[in-house]
Amino acid sequence: MSWLIYALLSALFAALVAIFGKVGLQGIDTNTATAIRAVVMAVFLIVVVLITGKLSNFKTILINNKAVFYIVLSGIAGALSWLFYFVALKGAKVSQIVPIDRLSVVFALFLAFLFLGEKSSWQTWVGAALIVAGGVMVALAK
Repeated sequence: MSWLIYALLSALFAALVAIFGKVGLQGIDTNTATAIRAVVMAVFLIVVVLITGKLSNFKTILINNKAVFYIVLSGIAGALSWLFYFVALKGAKVSQIVPIDRLSVVFALFLAFLFLGEKSSWQTWVGAALIVAGGVMVALAK
C-alpha cells in the first residue's frame, strides 16, 4: 500500500503548488514564473539523484532512444500543462482552477484506454463521470 501514501503525498504537494503559485504569481509574468519553477525543479531533482546515488542511471536512459523520445514528450506536455495552469491561476480562483485541472484524471483514463489498451470497468467510467460532474460543480460554484 506504499503507492497510496505516495499518491496522497503527491496530491498534497500538488495542492501546495496551487496555493504557492497563486500567491507567487501576483504581478508577474506567468511564463517567466513557470520557467523559474522548472529550473528550481530541475536543480532539486538533480540533487535528489546525486544524494540517492543514481547518477549512473542517466547513461542507461540516454542510450534508450525510445525512452528518451517519450520522456522528452512527457516533459513538453508537462511544461505546457504548467504554462496553462499558471495562466489560469492568474486569472481565476484556486477553487475554480484546481477542479478543472484534475479532470486530467478523466483524460488520462480515456487516453490510456485509447492508446495503451488499458481496460476499465463500468465502475471506473461512472467514477470518471462523477469526477467530471464534481469538477464542474466545484469550479462553477459561487
